[in-house]
Amino acid sequence: MSETTRHMIRIDRKPQLFSFRVAGLIFHDGYVLAQRGAKDDYWALPGGRAEIGEDSQETIVREMREELHRDARVERLLWTVENFFSYEGYTAHELGFYYLLSLADAFPFHEEDIVHRVVDGVEVEFRWLKATPTALMAHRLKPQFIADRIERLPATGEHLIVKEGIAA
Repeated sequence: MSETTRHMIRIDRKPQLFSFRVAGLIFHDGYVLAQRGAKDDYWALPGGRAEIGEDSQETIVREMREELHRDARVERLLWTVENFFSYEGYTAHELGFYYLLSLADAFPFHEEDIVHRVVDGVEVEFRWLKATPTALMAHRLKPQFIADRIERLPATGEHLIVKEGIAA
């Protein structure tokens, strides 16, 4: 894919929003790496939007290189998720791919502090969260289904339909 023709897969038709996001679970000693916009009050798994012409594994490897400055290896697909939620005045529909990842080089670790920052349009900060349902819920990790499944990752990929904050 040519570097001059990069287009993120995002359709903004306020109040509706569609995006294709790919994220990774990176573990270290019982913790999972999380990211948030410096002004946000919730955390998410590291990752970003897929680009046209890029498969989901290429996306997550590119995102880790851009944001963490590390080469990542895809271990396996954990979840494909059709996620429906409300966000900043939007009714959002996100197609998500969640991969178990390993990093080629060590990443800074601290049990409580921010370990990395990067500017990617906005300032994004990274920290390790205890990989337990209670800790992830307390830190408002989104989407919420991850907290429920963090202690029993699937051996093969699962497809989920998640509706958070959307009336059924």
